[in-house]
Amino acid sequence: MTKLSVNINKIATIRNARGGRMPDVTLAAVNCEKFGAEGITVHPRPDERHIRYADVRDIRPLITTEFNIEGNPIPSFVDLVNENRPHQVTLVPDAHDAITSDSGWDTIRNRDFLTEICEEFRRNGIRTSIFVGADPAMVEGAAACGADRVELYTEPYASMFPDNPEAAVAPFIKAAQAARECGLGLNAGHDLNLDNLEFFIRNIPWTDEVSIGHALISDALYMGLEQTIKAYLAKIKIF
Repeated sequence: MTKLSVNINKIATIRNARGGRMPDVTLAAVNCEKFGAEGITVHPRPDERHIRYADVRDIRPLITTEFNIEGNPIPSFVDLVNENRPHQVTLVPDAHDAITSDSGWDTIRNRDFLTEICEEFRRNGIRTSIFVGADPAMVEGAAACGADRVELYTEPYASMFPDNPEAAVAPFIKAAQAARECGLGLNAGHDLNLDNLEFFIRNIPWTDEVSIGHALISDALYMGLEQTIKAYLAKIKIF
């Protein structure tokens, strides 16, 4: 069964636009779990323009399901992850000024670096997922680095989906099959939404987890957080 992890970065973005504690990201994390989410994802960036390092520390003891911290493994990020010991860390090759994640790792070119990072987190009992594009070679490279999972970068799927769903999902099926053959767990995320999520899961039912933030929080502005989470769960609990 695919699990839903809610990325709460956008809630922190709204808070930071005004200052103070409204909306409260810790309460949002607790409520997402209460409403059925099976995980919480945060993506702290060095400039702390949304989730702050302090938020990670505040949220960690409140999570009762799964806590996923994602980001570029610069030294301060690695220290934060080791301090808070999430269930999962997702390694993303973001530039410091990236608006959002826009590519996966070249796991072949960065093999030595990623291997070292995976080994460090494994010693601390943290599951490691590497963010990659829908390229079987990059998936196989992640396995060679010692990752436990890959997260497929699904923006290309989401962009092509409205015009040609079958063509959009085809390279992701191949990458997902490569992950299964390598013994890797499979996550997916970026621009998944209520329109394209079910088709993705039907074609790749062995997906372990989807991480969804922007679309889900946007939908919650109209539907309410509880009803939105239930709607997303209905799209993935199809087997």
